[in-house]
Amino acid sequence: MVRYQAGFTLIEMVVVILIVALAAAVVVPRLPAPEGTRLKNSARNLASGIRFLNDQAIVTKGIYRLHLNISESTTSIAKLSSGGEEGAPDDNFMGRRLIEEGITIEDVLVPQLGKVSEGEVVLPFGPGGYSDCIVVHLKGGEEHYTVIAYPSGGKVQVLEGYKSLDGEVVS
Repeated sequence: MVRYQAGFTLIEMVVVILIVALAAAVVVPRLPAPEGTRLKNSARNLASGIRFLNDQAIVTKGIYRLHLNISESTTSIAKLSSGGEEGAPDDNFMGRRLIEEGITIEDVLVPQLGKVSEGEVVLPFGPGGYSDCIVVHLKGGEEHYTVIAYPSGGKVQVLEGYKSLDGEVVS
């Protein structure tokens, strides 16, 4: 009677471990850093939020305000009532978090206010959209992203790095 034993030999185990280790060595360095991913997502979310808010103000002929709290690195959107009081916007999209945890708003550049590095900046969006250019610098670790929103037309750019209004790198 011949008895077969099920299992793997030591050589088979070593070969499998070697293949898995090689695959991990190739794949892991190519994965983006989580902080870099959060920074890029935050920049894209902020750009989408500004575009949506601009379009919403034009379509509904309403007045909205985008609050950028630089100190806390948070955003909020309010809709103005006919009496001028701020209230919650009608759309659920406007209530979502635009800037992810761990990402900071470094500064905001608006022609009327100049460069603001602390406190809160309130940006109004009316029936004509937003009337001035907006530059927001986001930071995550040592990396930066710049969100530039141009008036009349709703164009919003997301640029890697700390850029000025004309897209030049600022040191």
